Amino acid sequence: MLVIEHLTKTYGDKKAVDDLSLHIRPGEIFGFIGHNGAGKTTTLKSIAGILRFDEGSIKVCGMDIADDPIGCKKVMAYIPDNPDLYEFMSGIGYLNFVADIFAIPASERQEKIRRYADAFELTESLAQSISAYSHGMKQKLAVISALIHDPKLIVMDEPFVGLDPKASHLLKELMREHCDRGGAIFFSTHVLEVAEKLCDKVAIIKQGRLIKEGTMEEVKGDDSLEEVFLELEAE
Repeated sequence: MLVIEHLTKTYGDKKAVDDLSLHIRPGEIFGFIGHNGAGKTTTLKSIAGILRFDEGSIKVCGMDIADDPIGCKKVMAYIPDNPDLYEFMSGIGYLNFVADIFAIPASERQEKIRRYADAFELTESLAQSISAYSHGMKQKLAVISALIHDPKLIVMDEPFVGLDPKASHLLKELMREHCDRGGAIFFSTHVLEVAEKLCDKVAIIKQGRLIKEGTMEEVKGDDSLEEVFLELEAE
């Protein structure tokens, strides 16, 4: 589903991502853990085709992001840590705009928008301008826009930030359902308790380099993910 091989991205003299290789398979929720500045967002933006990288390759469903960015983006959704939405649009206008990009038929989009907006309790706010939305509402809208075209791969950067407990619980359920249908999710988070309960696999990155990766049991053993992370960070 997602194959990252020897990814390297440099800013000046600093390697933000240093020879990173990861494989995310269908059905997996894969957590990406690291402190601020470890290289998580750079990696996720490279996967999404937002950043050009210096070395290595990224393939989504067998397509190379550098050679076929449009093909990759057709089967992928990306949710940034700070949703950058067109604030002059209304919520429903934005969702229809995204649906138009992915050529979703009218009847199909209406059903999906209604289902997800109701679930996230956003239906009554869809007619409002996005500029009037709180951060949490923008996050919900970004999640809905990512789900309506049924992407095979969803890439998320700190997706739970700004969500209330009910919305966070719903998002976890939707993530699991997406992967149970054969999709895959690669997401970063600082909420280690969530990662420990939700993820099938996890990777820990430090100063741009992968320091630990595997199933949750392989990574944490008899300890908690938080204990393992803090121990690795201290080394």
